[in-house]
Amino acid sequence: MKTIDELLAEGVAGKRVFVRADLNVPLSGDTITDDGRIRAVQPTIAKLAEAGARVVVASHLGRPKGAPDPAFSLAPAAKRLGELLGADVAFATDTVGASARSTVAALADGQVAVIENLRFNAGETSKDDAERGAFADQLAELADIYVGDGFGAVHRKHASVFDLPARLPHVAGYLIATEVGVLKKLTADVKRPYVVVLGGAKVSDKLAVIDQLLGKADRILIGGGMAYTFLYAKGYEVGISLLQKDQVEKVKEYMARAEKLGVELVLPVDILASADFPDLKTKAPAVFETVDADKIPADKEGLDIGPKTRELYASKITDAETVFWNGPVGVFEHPDYAGGTSAIAQALVNSDAFTVVGGGDSAAAVRTLGFDENAFGHISTGGGASLEYLEGKTLPGLAALEV
Repeated sequence: MKTIDELLAEGVAGKRVFVRADLNVPLSGDTITDDGRIRAVQPTIAKLAEAGARVVVASHLGRPKGAPDPAFSLAPAAKRLGELLGADVAFATDTVGASARSTVAALADGQVAVIENLRFNAGETSKDDAERGAFADQLAELADIYVGDGFGAVHRKHASVFDLPARLPHVAGYLIATEVGVLKKLTADVKRPYVVVLGGAKVSDKLAVIDQLLGKADRILIGGGMAYTFLYAKGYEVGISLLQKDQVEKVKEYMARAEKLGVELVLPVDILASADFPDLKTKAPAVFETVDADKIPADKEGLDIGPKTRELYASKITDAETVFWNGPVGVFEHPDYAGGTSAIAQALVNSDAFTVVGGGDSAAAVRTLGFDENAFGHISTGGGASLEYLEGKTLPGLAALEV
């Protein structure tokens, strides 16, 4: 995989450089609530601009239906990128139309433009190779060189991620190089003990990565909504907690495999349970009780790990040399159920291990709960991409850069 430093050594002054970034940031109206992904790609864009490239930045945001939708405009992201760069960033109001062509044509050396949400064009996400390729052809007309730096999208076979690099000279940006380097530390020559913390809502989302990690990790700590399928598989009452009954047999199989392989599969020992899901808008005080994990009342659901579990999980992280964490272990968006996720983050901070926060909600939780990002070894920008890499899958966006 050719690197951006190799490209810079060859010279990019006056060249139109297309940077496939990941500016898929959370918005509240027009306000960005977490700019982590923009900050992560800023070094690549800044370095290209400093070298005199005419930088064309492209990304998706949200899940529009293949047509323009103002709710998913990249305009706020373009504005924030300009603030981070300390320079004006031009914004095209379409992807490959008149605005994009004129905006790119007007760029001088060292200037940056952002084109509108790629998913406003149905060709970006099409499963039809010809339709996707046709959109990639149009994007290719905007640039001379391609830089892949949208790690959060490399697991998608989309036009700007997979097809476009085949049409232009291409290299990996700084972010992708960093992300891949970190993931290699989690899959090859891992320093042990290797502890994995998995949370999130659905166990089905994590089965493939658990399957792979059973042969690699020393301990796997389970939390979040997915924990209740594990507890149910042990024969426990889980009340009205999130439960995937269709996954119970698979979970039992994994629990048996873990025991056979000598992998510690650690489940919650106590739970914060409530009859009502909290109001995440008003953050009104919640009514809950702390119960043992095998005594969740039939009319209540688990919404966070309890204090004993927090201490247990912290103790399992203390002596680790490597820790990978993906998924909050409770409804962290509400202050009454943020304690478990906060405890996991603090345990990583207190550890001397190489710690990796696996993107998505985990990264959002770290920032929301006020932790210093520099206290972690790495905070990934791509939760789904990280998981698929750990599952051993070929990621289309990385494969395209390696050709």
